[in-house]
Amino acid sequence: MSGQRQLFGTDGIRGVAGEYPLDSKTVSAIGQALGHRLGSRGGKTRAVVGQDTRQSSGWIADTLAGGLMSAGVEVESAGVVTTPGIAFLARSNGFAAGVVISASHNPWMDNGIKVFSADGYKLPDDVEHQIEKEIFALLHGQQKAEPQSKSGFAALPGDASLRSSYVQWLLGNVSSKNLKGLRVLVDCANGAAASVVSDVFGATGVGATFTHCAPDGKNINDGCGALHPETVARAVAAGKHYDLGITFDGDADRALFSDAQGNVVNGDAVLLLAARDMQTRRALPGNTVVATTMSNMGLEIALRRSGIRMLRAPVGDKYVLEEMKKTGATLGGEQSGHIIFRDGDATTGDGLLTALRVMEIMARNGKPLSDLVHDLRVFPQSIRNVRVREKKPLGDLPSVARAIAAAENELDGNGRVVVRYSGTESLARVMVEAESEEKMKRITKEIAERIEETIGV
Repeated sequence: MSGQRQLFGTDGIRGVAGEYPLDSKTVSAIGQALGHRLGSRGGKTRAVVGQDTRQSSGWIADTLAGGLMSAGVEVESAGVVTTPGIAFLARSNGFAAGVVISASHNPWMDNGIKVFSADGYKLPDDVEHQIEKEIFALLHGQQKAEPQSKSGFAALPGDASLRSSYVQWLLGNVSSKNLKGLRVLVDCANGAAASVVSDVFGATGVGATFTHCAPDGKNINDGCGALHPETVARAVAAGKHYDLGITFDGDADRALFSDAQGNVVNGDAVLLLAARDMQTRRALPGNTVVATTMSNMGLEIALRRSGIRMLRAPVGDKYVLEEMKKTGATLGGEQSGHIIFRDGDATTGDGLLTALRVMEIMARNGKPLSDLVHDLRVFPQSIRNVRVREKKPLGDLPSVARAIAAAENELDGNGRVVVRYSGTESLARVMVEAESEEKMKRITKEIAERIEETIGV
């Protein structure tokens, strides 16, 4: 298994709270392994831990903090805060690491652990692999595990000044005086956004109405949030007095939108309007944008018309960021709504920052959202998830490989096929784009059926 990560996926460690790898023993080992790595640098070592609103987030944070403390790391609590909020705090407050307890858009029973280094970036794959080695050594008794004990961390209210400094950083990224005329409906997903969103939007003068902003531990993402952008879109269309709908996911590292007519506007469209705005302001070096293999061909074509080149990275905002750093791009993101703005000092996708930037672009141009993306012709796209019992290389599955090759031959450049495994769930994702809906559905069905026959549950 050398080089293969077993615990970390594309967005940290994730699973069902209370079950491996999010049982108490493993979470404690994760804290100890991370703490030992941080402590190896010498000197006073501090880490900041934040969490979303899930029922399990408190005890997981408590257990992880205990592991960190047993390794000599001082731990400070930011309480309930967004994932990008922890990335900001890690890089701006002298912490050796920032840790978020969250499973993003997943249901309340799940949870996860995401780690940021001192510079605010997610850990590289090779570092995650090294930490995993120590976790397994601790679990299997090859290294001495520290005694299990409650850290008392969960009882801490969280340092309000830490959250306040994040709010001020967000506000420094937008001209607040330009936003007073906008009326928006905001879905907080009953998640982490609820802890800061009213302070952020209140300071900009935006006329904001908040919904799904009363977390109870079990209602995070329940019929709301970024997996259900149609919820806000319908309300915007019915209300007839909103300029914009905004939908966050559970940890607010991404945002989706609705225009005034109730049409959902995803991350591809946000990349288009942001790229054009940044190009106009000469803030788009090389006229280059980084998207992923899942972004629609229509985005690539619309950007090309504006003289903007689109590069594709693997799915996962950490991989988008790697490509941005490599090429010097200042804008990148995913169709799912993770948008990374590197014309400032952001180091990860941030739903609140994205929302502020979208509203600022609307105000600066004096145009509704629909006008800013009106020429984005979206190729019909289908994404089908197939639950699998194992994740064998697709090249080792002859019938699947033949179906993919046949589809690519038929599309002949007028469409795309992307088949990949989820980094966080036991799923194979089949994405097909084609000029006609009939062809798209047929090809998706054929490939999905081959996967189900071969490795389906």
